[in-house]
Parts: sequence; structure tokens; C-alpha cells
Amino acid sequence: MRISILTAGTRGDVQPYVAIGTALQSLGHEVRIATHRTFKPLLDQYGLGYFSIEGDPRKILMGDVGQRLLSTDKNPIAMMRHTIAAAEPVLHQVFDDYWKACQDAEVILFHLLAALPAVSIAEKLNILAFPLYLQHVHHTRHYPSAAATPLTLGIPFLTELYNLLTYKMEDWAFWYFIRPVINHWREYALELPPYKMNPFSSKEWQRRPFLYGFSSQVIPKAPDWGDNIHITGYWFLPKVEDWCPPNRLVDFLQSGPPPVYIGFGSMVQRDAEEITEIVLQALELTKKRAILSTGWGGIGNSDLPDNVIKIDFAPHEWLFPRMAAVVHHGGAGTTAAGLRAGVPSVIIPFFGDQPFWGWRVAELGVGPWPVPRKKLTAKLLAKAIELATNSTDIKKRAERLGETIRAEQGVDTAVRILTGHLTNGHTTGYFAH
Repeated sequence: MRISILTAGTRGDVQPYVAIGTALQSLGHEVRIATHRTFKPLLDQYGLGYFSIEGDPRKILMGDVGQRLLSTDKNPIAMMRHTIAAAEPVLHQVFDDYWKACQDAEVILFHLLAALPAVSIAEKLNILAFPLYLQHVHHTRHYPSAAATPLTLGIPFLTELYNLLTYKMEDWAFWYFIRPVINHWREYALELPPYKMNPFSSKEWQRRPFLYGFSSQVIPKAPDWGDNIHITGYWFLPKVEDWCPPNRLVDFLQSGPPPVYIGFGSMVQRDAEEITEIVLQALELTKKRAILSTGWGGIGNSDLPDNVIKIDFAPHEWLFPRMAAVVHHGGAGTTAAGLRAGVPSVIIPFFGDQPFWGWRVAELGVGPWPVPRKKLTAKLLAKAIELATNSTDIKKRAERLGETIRAEQGVDTAVRILTGHLTNGHTTGYFAH
């Protein structure tokens, strides 16, 4: 079967779909992933088909609108507005690219960021389309939307009401800002009528099969979610056997106790030197050894003490289990890797779903409470690192959770569910009308 997978965003948004695509391809399916060209080497590494879509997420985040997006850590409406504003110059081209990538497809699998073009294309082609998401979108009173800041209001009823309202607010904001973009594209590119209402609020959408790529130990299935919602476990890539760590990294790891990993992934910052100074001051206060990962975070080239080294890249599955703790921005992918490694996590959220994952880490007792980037100081970071590395309870809980996550086989579960639907030939309700 010919399967097109539509995804966009950072490496953490793309890599889980490479894992799904690799597993489907091993079963004989013809898989093509439509994503940014910066990830083509990753797809080539696993022998997957590739279709290039417009947009460089790094350049978008580096722009003025992208930098405003990074500062909207507590306002989901502002975040939605800045997200769409940052991407709008290339959205129509991205949608066109997705359309081209699906011309001969029999099935579409899609990331949250590709949802509207995916269901529109499926409607036009009358083919199957499955949502495979890394963040939950179904309403529940038990926890808030992944885009909202979690709050505990003292009275359970108020907390539950707040949680429900976060989804309503997110749905409204999303539809308000994206409606003119998607409707214009549906009319000129697909010759389909415009949406009169948000298709994701329809009963048909709520009934379709949904696959969530996270662990039920991290986000348990809410009692008010239906049987069509499947929490499969995380979607991790197969281990890269030919990766060899540089000698200086191996020598550093062997020269002392496990260090702390510090990296902020794709959170490109113009104040990289400031962040670096905060990190180095915190390490001086804690006297901890550390590995700084540049990633897209642009950690500066300040002179580093002997107990700190900087690396450009190391696979998380190889590096994280060797750490005393991992300090990062709280992206879905990095959070999953830290939890799987079974070591404590310290989350410094910038925006989006990162405060939510930081909240879950703290609620699960596998790390301290998150420190938002806006409030980050050397003292606060040092305090969080000390707690994460010295608390026996946090370390034990992190170890137990890591063991559970490593045993879940999320990719196999997801592929088994998908294959079951494809084999049964279910079609009703799988695409928007």
C-alpha cells in the first residue's frame, strides 16, 4: 500500500514519524514522508521515500515573529497567533507540497501541524487519513490542553473547569487564525468548498481512530475519552548501529562521575551567550560536570572550564542513559528520550507544549518543577540540578518509569492498530466532508 506521511516542525516532530514509516516499510508498504529538506539525511539513513516541503523551521524561529513566539509561554491565544503568523508566508506552498506528495497515495498519516491539509487532501482523493499525534487534543477535565499552562486552583471543580476551557480556547483561537488560510487553499488548489466551521469540532472527527505517540504512564487515558483513542507508547527510532562517539566525548565520560546533559534543542535564541553564562554559573554553584549540546539552541562559544565540554550531536538513546540528569527545553521528543533513559529531567520550557511536559515530569516525581526560560537564573537552575541529582526518590522513580517506557514497544503497537484498520477496509468517517 502506498502511504504518505505528512509532518513538519523540528526534529522532535519528524523523528517519531520516521520510526513509524520504517516499521510500515518493513511490512512491505511503500512509504513516503513529506517534510522539510533539512531532514532528508535522516530519511535517507533509514531508506525511506522523501518529498520536500517548503519552510525551514530554524529560519522561522530565528525571525522576528518566531522570536515573539518563543516568548509566549503562558498565552495560548498569542502563541497560536504567532505560530500561524510565523508560518503564514510559506503555508500555501507547504499545503501545495503536501498535495503533490499525496497524488498517488492510498493512505495518509499526519502530524498535528499537517492536520487541515491532510484531511482536505483525503477528502479530495477519497482515501484514508489517520491522525498520529505527539500531543493530546481530545477534551478532558483531567488535564489541560498541551498548549496551556497547567494550573491547580485548590478546588477540584475549578481546576476541572479550567482544564476544559483550555481546549475550548485553543480550538477557537486555532480556527479563528487559520480559517482564511485553509479555506482559500481548499478553493483554489483542491476546488473544494470552504469549511463553514472547524472540522475538528465535528462528531465525525471525534469518532475517527486516533493514535497518540506517548506513554500511558506519562499521560494516562482519560476516563472521558472513547475507545477510538489509542495511546500506543512513544515512537522511537531503531538504534543507529554505525554511530561512533568521538574520542573526546568518551574520554570525558570516563574521566569522572556521570555528568549533567544541558541542551535546548531547536529553541534558537538570539541571547545564546546569556543562556550559556547562566548555565556555566549554575554549574559552578553545583560543582557538577556537564555536557553542553548546541543543537539549534546556539549555545555560545564561551571559554569552558575543564568539567564542561560542548558537543554538536550525540544520539539521545546513547547519551542520556550515561547522564546524572538531563536539562532541556521540554520538547515532546526530548522529554520522551529523557524519560526512556530513566534519569531525572530538569525542564526549562520556552513555549508551546513545553510547560505541559515540564508539569508532567514534576507530577510524576521524576524531576523538579519546571523553571520557565523567562525566569531562568543561575541560582534557580543550580537548585533544580541539585534536586534532580541528589534526590534518591526522584532517581528511583525515574529509573522505574524508564524501565516501563522501554518495555512498551510503541511503534509496534501503533503499526498493529493501523494495519488492523487497513486490513478491515474501514473508510467511513476517516476523512472530512
